[in-house]
Amino acid sequence: MTHDHDLVLRPTEAQISTALNPPPGRIGGDLVVETLAGLGATTVFGLPGQHALGMFDALRRSALRHVGLRVENNAGFAADAYGRMTGEAAPLLLSTGPGALTSLAALQEAAAASAPVLAISSQVPTAGLGGGRHGYLHELPDQTASFRGVVKSVHTVRTQSQIPSAIAAAWKSTLTAPHGPVWVEIPQDVLLAPTTLPVVTAPDATPEDLVPRPELTAVAAHLLSRAERPAIIAGGGVVRSDASGKLKALAERLDAPVVTTFGGKGAFPWNHPLSLQSWLEDRHTTDFLEDADVLLVVGSGLGELSSNYHTFKPRGRVIQIEADLGKLESNHPALGIHADARLALQALLETVEERTDESAPERVRDLLSRVSQRIAAQELTLEQDVLAAVRRALPADSPSFWDMTILAYWAWSAFDPRGANTMHSAQGAGGLGYGFPAALGAAAADPTCPVLAVSGDGGALYSIAELATARQYDLPVTWLIVDDGGYGILREYMTDAFGQATATELTRPDYVALAESFGVPGVRTTAESLEADLAKALASPGPSVVVLPAVLRMFAPTHLG
Repeated sequence: MTHDHDLVLRPTEAQISTALNPPPGRIGGDLVVETLAGLGATTVFGLPGQHALGMFDALRRSALRHVGLRVENNAGFAADAYGRMTGEAAPLLLSTGPGALTSLAALQEAAAASAPVLAISSQVPTAGLGGGRHGYLHELPDQTASFRGVVKSVHTVRTQSQIPSAIAAAWKSTLTAPHGPVWVEIPQDVLLAPTTLPVVTAPDATPEDLVPRPELTAVAAHLLSRAERPAIIAGGGVVRSDASGKLKALAERLDAPVVTTFGGKGAFPWNHPLSLQSWLEDRHTTDFLEDADVLLVVGSGLGELSSNYHTFKPRGRVIQIEADLGKLESNHPALGIHADARLALQALLETVEERTDESAPERVRDLLSRVSQRIAAQELTLEQDVLAAVRRALPADSPSFWDMTILAYWAWSAFDPRGANTMHSAQGAGGLGYGFPAALGAAAADPTCPVLAVSGDGGALYSIAELATARQYDLPVTWLIVDDGGYGILREYMTDAFGQATATELTRPDYVALAESFGVPGVRTTAESLEADLAKALASPGPSVVVLPAVLRMFAPTHLG
């Protein structure tokens, strides 16, 4: 009697011959790039360093495309965006110690946003592993300890034969829902030593499906079918699992209004009659959601930003579908369904009963009208005009990447992304410097489509060196820098809290001249000419910079009482 797991594919004579006679001149680094190629990677990001030279030398003998940025953290942001746009694992090659540690903020963002980044770092020579103080360059007592609390999984290699399996396990981990960054580290001597191992061909690293338990989706379908005022909160998990179509079908079957979180922008059509859009930092929206007798939360942990800073207190029954087990019921009691959003929504579509609520579109219009009136009363026409100009200038199918800046905070609530997976920001971890290098990663994924990056002048200085990367690879990224002479949102926060701001004002360069020094065309614009200047830049080949000197203000918060 045989079983499926007893069956082993027998190699052909040609495969045996190739395995017994591998190409000469290969080293441990070749096993890294061969494994990545065998898994389906086509592009890698990262910077060389002394301990990692074995990996980078091997790139020369491979078909993998290398996109080299100037700072490891920026390379991590670029890999993050590449993973978000393609849904593929994005390899990030790093060197030991300072190079590896510089990527931590980017990996935290990838973890918070569930972006599939496969970071592969070198390590000190094998003799230095285990915490001994040998005095190697870049030596840390335990390099993995710095990453274990940030990434999904850690994989340490000690011999060349371990390389393919370790990378394959990391690949499977990063692409299993919820996606997230993983960490592989390989000692310098393992990467540099000659190898006689066969060429790595096609390792098996198929991610596992996270399927919902049927008894839970049956209860959820029963509750939704019999709800009087159902509502849906759609988070980033809907976008990442490519489930926006299933979400729309379910909302229409239930006549349930839908609000998208800031990480879930584009998960539901902006102008749909059931769309509450993204006004989560608004008490009117909070009240609407609290009034739902059954609230379906898909792909969101209902964290700080998604709960109007934890002022949201649902009164009805909550159903939460979440791939990250740690987020399930972490903020509110719920019928928790640990599953991939796409698979869970499909299960609901197969079991939920259709319901009709002719009042739902009217209630949605009323809510949006009250939100609009609240914003209009604050005399914030400049901010709304600037955001509208950006929307008109940006092609409908072009992705945009937003740094932590006031215009981005407006965009979280008020920007129509015109499609799923087209608007991304650093709101997961909330660090500065994300917008421009992330846009470069998206452009590397699809160089035929113009990409927009939006930063403030403070955030722009985190990644200004990547103008050289944009020029080197001729990537079609237009970078809008809103220059208000400082850390604008922190200036506003401090002034509101303490009456004056401290350490928020910045001496900044002439960004147009600086861009031109990199060979990147730049233009200084005004609010009135922004649309035309931005549209022209986006329509031009290669990178460009548009600088808007403007002091923008945030709309008043509603969570402070």
